[in-house]
Amino acid sequence: MTLAVRPAVGRRAKITALGTYVPPDVLTNRDFEKMVETSDQWIMERTGIRERHILARGQGTSDMCAEAARRCLKQRGIAPSEVEAILVGTVTPDMMFPSTACLVQEKIGAKGAWGFDVSAGCSGFVFALQAGASLVTSGAHSKVLVIGADANTRMTDYTDRATCVLFGDGGGAVLLEPCEDGEIGLIDFVHEIDGSGGVSLNLKGGGSLNPPTHETVDKKWHYIYQDGQAVYKFAVRKMAEATTAVLERNGMTGKDLDVFIPHQANKRIITSTADRLGMDPERVIINIDKYGNTSGGTIPLAMETAIEEGKLKKGDLVLLAAVGAGFTVGASLLRWEM
Repeated sequence: MTLAVRPAVGRRAKITALGTYVPPDVLTNRDFEKMVETSDQWIMERTGIRERHILARGQGTSDMCAEAARRCLKQRGIAPSEVEAILVGTVTPDMMFPSTACLVQEKIGAKGAWGFDVSAGCSGFVFALQAGASLVTSGAHSKVLVIGADANTRMTDYTDRATCVLFGDGGGAVLLEPCEDGEIGLIDFVHEIDGSGGVSLNLKGGGSLNPPTHETVDKKWHYIYQDGQAVYKFAVRKMAEATTAVLERNGMTGKDLDVFIPHQANKRIITSTADRLGMDPERVIINIDKYGNTSGGTIPLAMETAIEEGKLKKGDLVLLAAVGAGFTVGASLLRWEM
């Protein structure tokens, strides 16, 4: 099969290492039965989630990012000082500023690196991945660390039975480097934002429009607000559209893929997209049962699951896809070169 690869400037980028991290504490569906009016059966049937990991008090998203980054660099066998840029896809920074990228740079000792955060909701990792790849293909850098992580439980209202069961904490990091002769790496992407969806999924408090006050706390504006039906309908439609578009642009269909690694928000959204692509369920990675929705962390965590299950190997054609708050949409096509 000949790939209609979009031309890159100078060189191509590939993923050369992967590291992930989830906190050790676990919250199960049985735990939720004691907290709100719900059941293990109800949660499993509607979301596919069985348990999720919870970040301990006194830690922040940067701690998860730093540990994932250390594991990633250890796998590659390079020192943090060799990293030239750090991009972090997250909507749960430790604080408004400095950026999570700055905190990670200091924690891992990546002296001389620069970087920034990417706020794209659950699409944060795929957006940051493309930005990082651009730094490599332009020739600006040869070692770029891309991280996706979120501490969603920090903004979860545990009295809201509709949303509290959905979210967990965790993340992962990949290292981007130039392809060698004969390698393909990152091939193409279709990304989109739709600001009209902001009313359906947001966190109203804490920013410049609604800074923290007793009123914003009383109104629970510092928790996730989600119109579940609106988000679900958009996610089902746009994930299918974006994945189909990037495949068609490269003369392919879902049957050409070796692995589909989607954002883990809802099992029904994943299976719906896979059905639209005509994919064998065995080639679709689903680990939402173990982690819940970790936003920017879901795709790197799913990459690790795919490797552990023997479903992701060197040379495989891989499709990544996510839909997030904003709304944001991302689909990336790549050849796995690890």
